Amino acid sequence: MQISSSLSPLNALSPLDGRYSRQCAPLRGWLSEAGFMAHRVEVEVAWLRALSQAGLPELPAFSEQAQERLSALVSNFSETDAARIKEIEAVTNHDMKAVEYWLKEKISDVPELAKAAEFIHFACTSEDINNTSHALMLGRARDQFLLPQLVNVSDALKALAHQFADQPMLSRTHGQAASPTTMGKEFANFVVRLDRAIDAVRAVQPLAKLNGATGNYNAHTSAYPEIDWPAFSRQLLAELGLTQNTHTIQIEPHDWMAELFDAIARANTILLDLNRDIWAYISLGYFRQRLKEGEVGSSTMPHKVNPIDFENSEGNLGLANALLKHLSNKLPISRWQRDLSDSTVLRNLGVALGYCAVAYSSCLRGLGKLELNADVINADLDNCWEVLAEPVQTVMRRYGLPEPYEQLKALTRGKGITQEALREFISGLDLPDDAKQRLLALTPRTYIGLAAGLATQV
Repeated sequence: MQISSSLSPLNALSPLDGRYSRQCAPLRGWLSEAGFMAHRVEVEVAWLRALSQAGLPELPAFSEQAQERLSALVSNFSETDAARIKEIEAVTNHDMKAVEYWLKEKISDVPELAKAAEFIHFACTSEDINNTSHALMLGRARDQFLLPQLVNVSDALKALAHQFADQPMLSRTHGQAASPTTMGKEFANFVVRLDRAIDAVRAVQPLAKLNGATGNYNAHTSAYPEIDWPAFSRQLLAELGLTQNTHTIQIEPHDWMAELFDAIARANTILLDLNRDIWAYISLGYFRQRLKEGEVGSSTMPHKVNPIDFENSEGNLGLANALLKHLSNKLPISRWQRDLSDSTVLRNLGVALGYCAVAYSSCLRGLGKLELNADVINADLDNCWEVLAEPVQTVMRRYGLPEPYEQLKALTRGKGITQEALREFISGLDLPDDAKQRLLALTPRTYIGLAAGLATQV
């Protein structure tokens, strides 16, 4: 075997960088190592700029030329810059210090910035920069990619809920025939659940801290005791779109991350439930799948059109949730004021959200292939008159007829029942004529309650 050790989509250890690289590509700018470096540079530059505007006698406000250079370091950050930081890290064996040294390199030809070089990372611990970077990374990945993808799934489900609002369908509780619904109402159920989960994902507020080695502004106040450092930090974080966590140890404790990951996992669980239900409806023949020229469903059985998109989505949602749950359970735990066990785990943020990206893409693709097979759905209903035992015994209860449940149980339980047998039973009941006529007019297809209207409400 001769497989190259140079990374390519074919020899990547993770399918996220191989088979599924296209679906994950949008996340790389936020959650890759280069993306992490870019955000660290952004935070370091923001900190230096804020210091220059604080009126420190040793750090005059920067000129327009200096400000433009600092802006360019953020906006023009490239993989070449990331590679240079890795070269420096090979010497320092400290990734955050490598970013600091790279920044000093990049400003060395601007005299006023070179003079201010020691104010880069001033009074900061690595975690000040890292936690703020992680908050920006996750917040942006959520807002600009994850939430739009979830909304796309919700929108697709809403369209199906409206399209199939009036299509009656046999329900199954415990796998057994139950009161009919409509196909649209079943999609609407998932819309409501998913939209509530999306709201929970959106509501999580990213927190950050810029308060020094153990969260007490020790170094800050030793140099400039006259400055209100908590207010200074709060203002800078607000300008970055983040909320200050006022009380921390050396690390921001990651509770907000756990809240976010739990919320995403909840949305994923709803989609996993959806995938399994649609898989089952395809198995029953309720849906056909649009064929794509050249696709093969089986290497030996040419008739097969497998529900692979929903299976793929289910599998990747499981992987995503396994990682999200580990992140949620592990990250809020740190020994005393700091240990490094969170650092290596945090490098897998992109992996967790990458599996989400693959799963959402597969689910959307599968939904786009569905074609309703009304003949099969209607045939199921037409062969299941026993589901009308429920409205019959309910009307019997209204008018005080004896033992309605027991009578219908004896008539229907564990056996099929024909239209004629049910009509004969209804005709023999001592009911007002209008109530009896309503029952005689019912069919499994029309016994859908308010399902159609509920479907169109979403």
